Amino acid sequence: MDKAAVDAFAAAFPEEAASAPHLRESAPAELAALASHREDVFERFAALVAGRATQTANRAFFTPMAATWEERFAADGAVYEAAVVRMGLRPGQTVLDLGCGTGRVLPALRTEVGDDGVVLGVDFTPAMLDAAARHGRAGHAGLLLADTCRLPLRSGTVDGIFSAGLINHLPEPATALREWARVTAPGGVLVLFHPSGRAERAARHGRPLDPDDPLDETNLRPALHTAGWHLTCYEDAQHHFLARAVRIA
Repeated sequence: MDKAAVDAFAAAFPEEAASAPHLRESAPAELAALASHREDVFERFAALVAGRATQTANRAFFTPMAATWEERFAADGAVYEAAVVRMGLRPGQTVLDLGCGTGRVLPALRTEVGDDGVVLGVDFTPAMLDAAARHGRAGHAGLLLADTCRLPLRSGTVDGIFSAGLINHLPEPATALREWARVTAPGGVLVLFHPSGRAERAARHGRPLDPDDPLDETNLRPALHTAGWHLTCYEDAQHHFLARAVRIA
């Protein structure tokens, strides 16, 4: 059973397994020491695998798109810049672009916080960050490969978070909102954005509006409040979606 568990881990997480060349030799002894906690360990492992499965699927979905992402959405630049202005950032502040993709919004964020501010683009897909670097976005911001639901940042260190088109791809949006609240200082701002409204996107994909959509106001407002945010603006227009929330003190 121990060997099977180790093999399953190595198959599920090949990158992590490759970084620990003696995993198969050392893990059985370590698992034996945890024998009294075996069932709990395996339950936690199963939950981890299930969670990472969605992330792996998302990475596989976005990787081949990275090379042409800029060309496909070149016309959206102005609406993204307008959304950034509505965050109300000030020079010297710290701001994140979560699910930054190729980093199209990073120059606009840099403009808002100035040379003394900190801008960080975070994405889970290496190919997207590689494309961001090729397009010169590393000159405007730091680029970080990370899970946006488990940010490697201290609590209360961020003044603003911008996120476009990300939350619908996350397995647990409520968990993400709590994590984003954790890293944001009281009074900090969160903007969830998309250059098309929910109805327009649903029609484009040939489906009706989903009442369980995390961006539906009846779902988003209480989820934000529970996570520590106060929704101050909700716009689900034909040609854009924008929700602005402030971190509750």
